[in-house]
Amino acid sequence: MVLCSGRPINGLKHYMEELSIRGSAQYVVTLNGAIIRNTDDDIISQNLVANSFYRKMIAFGIEHNVPFNIVDSNSRIITADHNVDPMVYQQAYENQDPLYIRTPDQLDENKIRIAKGCFVGDPNLLDQVEPLVRKEFGKELYVVRAEAHFLELLHFDVNKGAALKQLCDKLNLSADEVMAIGDERNDITMFDFASTSVCMGNGGKEAKEKADFVTASNDEDGISKVFDKFVF
Repeated sequence: MVLCSGRPINGLKHYMEELSIRGSAQYVVTLNGAIIRNTDDDIISQNLVANSFYRKMIAFGIEHNVPFNIVDSNSRIITADHNVDPMVYQQAYENQDPLYIRTPDQLDENKIRIAKGCFVGDPNLLDQVEPLVRKEFGKELYVVRAEAHFLELLHFDVNKGAALKQLCDKLNLSADEVMAIGDERNDITMFDFASTSVCMGNGGKEAKEKADFVTASNDEDGISKVFDKFVF
């Protein structure tokens, strides 16, 4: 079992502990595929974003009045916005990540490496700015709506499907041996790679349309039912 998440590693550790996922032969895909590591915390691969994009995100966020932040390779959340949006606080709390208010000039670019950028906040606002974000950044970065409150920017070659393929290549596994379970748009590339794809019953419309099967919701033991059907 491999956890493949948009969260940084700090936000996954309690799940890894609960599922007894540990050791150098177990793996986790974090930050939508930007960093792949084993559960001894050794990095297998990482594809990061140029630091210059932080300045571009700040300019875009100010122009369009949309909250923003970056997450670096050490799971630190950084924003230049002193009026921190509540969703950014929630992002930091849920992922157990430190939150810093820093402009690019206040950062040591030799010590900061960006894993992803995030525009966050009200879903209606993100609906309005998403086409503009794709126009502004989409030729150089992978842009994905991770969920209603998060619009994320990553290295152009980064997505969950690409990370899953890279990990399978390392482990000499084929797509025919892989089942992917997810619930949102950032899971669709993973669905495209795996031979069997399953969307949770509480998942988004786009993910459900792309999946081979739809199981019950999280609250209805949907994953357990998938394992009963396909594994055990």
